[in-house]
Amino acid sequence: MDQENQLRGVLIVMIGVLILTPDGLLIRLLSTDSWTTLFMRGLISGPAILIGYWLVAKQNPIQQIKSQGRFGLACAVIFALGSICFILSINNTTVANTLFIASTAPIFAAIIARFFLNEFVPRRVWYAIFAALLGIGVIAIGSLGHGQSSLIGDLFALGTALCMAGTLSLIRHARARSMVPAIGLSGLILAAITLLPASLMSIQATDWIYLALLGLIVVPIPFSLIAIGPRYLPASEVSLLLLLEAVLGPFWVWLVLAEFPGWLALTGGAIVIITLVAMNIYALRREIRQQGK
Repeated sequence: MDQENQLRGVLIVMIGVLILTPDGLLIRLLSTDSWTTLFMRGLISGPAILIGYWLVAKQNPIQQIKSQGRFGLACAVIFALGSICFILSINNTTVANTLFIASTAPIFAAIIARFFLNEFVPRRVWYAIFAALLGIGVIAIGSLGHGQSSLIGDLFALGTALCMAGTLSLIRHARARSMVPAIGLSGLILAAITLLPASLMSIQATDWIYLALLGLIVVPIPFSLIAIGPRYLPASEVSLLLLLEAVLGPFWVWLVLAEFPGWLALTGGAIVIITLVAMNIYALRREIRQQGK
């Protein structure tokens, strides 16, 4: 891999992650309920991704979705379910808890790869799984002191991680084709699922600003850029850069809304992030050594 492609990949993923980090803050600033937020998020971001793909890739996204078959449809449905879990988590626990727990998605992707795709999982990954689950346990203990809703939010965050892991596994399984149109389709599926419980009359004037930022910028641009990143970077390096959201996302919420997640949540989050950083750096160094041979 030449340095020019590597630098391009780092910039693409880094820009995507940095744009994504205010996601939790914008959701917190909304006065709408979870279902209305989800409906508008899907209704705006879905078409934005599909139109953006058509303009940039010069390919018909509908035809691309048809060519992806059941893998594209499964990816879209699972990603939509992950979006539901994400919003419900943020509205029922701290943003830090949501992002710390959701960042374990690569580890659950390894479990899926082992039991559903029959791929070999190295021993170091099993150690990382144990450590990450320990971190999640510490976060959950901290949530017990904040009432039942906080613990429910943690469970939804775990659902987010599982859905993201499923999405990553499907993208890996069908990596010869771009799954960006499937992510766009997931927005339309999300809007269809949440249409009935949504309450459009409850949307305030300022909400439209936050919803536009989410639907047109913070959701479609990052996920499109992050999907391009693996063309230029090893998967381990992409995963490492994605951890920036788990660090910066809670920081923006603390800075603007003074939401402190608690020391147990920070301790558990530190365990999760340190574990993932160590695992990804080890994998990256191993890939570099293998390329040098």
